Amino acid sequence: MSQIDGLPPLREVIATHGMVAKKSLGQNFLLDLNLTSKIARQAGDLTQCDVLEVGPGPGGLTRGLLAEGARKVLAVEKDSRAMGPLGEIQAAYPGRLDVINADALELDPLQHLTPPIRVVANLPYNVGTELLVRWLTPKIWPPAWSSLTLMFQKEVAQRIVAQPGSKAYGRLAVLAQWRCDAQIVMELPPEAFTPPPKIRSAVVHLDALPEPRFEANADKLQKVVATAFNQRRKMLRASLKGLSPEIEDILTSVGIKPTSRAEEIGLEEFCALTRALTK
Repeated sequence: MSQIDGLPPLREVIATHGMVAKKSLGQNFLLDLNLTSKIARQAGDLTQCDVLEVGPGPGGLTRGLLAEGARKVLAVEKDSRAMGPLGEIQAAYPGRLDVINADALELDPLQHLTPPIRVVANLPYNVGTELLVRWLTPKIWPPAWSSLTLMFQKEVAQRIVAQPGSKAYGRLAVLAQWRCDAQIVMELPPEAFTPPPKIRSAVVHLDALPEPRFEANADKLQKVVATAFNQRRKMLRASLKGLSPEIEDILTSVGIKPTSRAEEIGLEEFCALTRALTK
């Protein structure tokens, strides 16, 4: 493994600081600096951007982002053991790395970043989906970030890019594709990580659209989609009956068969349904 900077190899860093990955924090460390640099490159040109990284751990992806020229990286890490390794990276890249020891679910990173902002992260498995939904559902669109380049379990990545009619299609696909262009740009095998997870991982890149593809109230769309997919085996006339006593007529009015199931309904139809339900 070639080095991308003058810092020690990550295995040595982990051994020095006693950073055994914690299952409770959803940690699986990516130690190959060639791979972390490749992930950083999937985010595009970083030289004029601030980058938010969640869950940097010992800093493998952090080093990749800085080596690829990120203007500034804000690394948010809950595990206090990582402060030592991240501090060493700070010293090697003066003025370009800010580190905050905090829970990303409880922090407003925008107070520490200057647009344009890209989010690049090997997300901890236990909070990845919740963070993605938050990034996709800000009160104002376009969002503060211009793109998300995120590593998930492959199964989650497939749910983000899934199309109607597939088993993977659901709430994440609708929310992501309503406001973004989304694609899987990399896959990684378990042996790329320490410790190796039981599943494959994948990197998804999402570019924020200037405006949503179809008109809909964001909160209402989330509710409609969540309700529909919460009982995805049921026909929509049954799964959505709690949203309106006239649900069959409303479904018919927007061209959706009441006997259809959620996984058969495309993004445009969900948005039309949402508009009809909010009249």
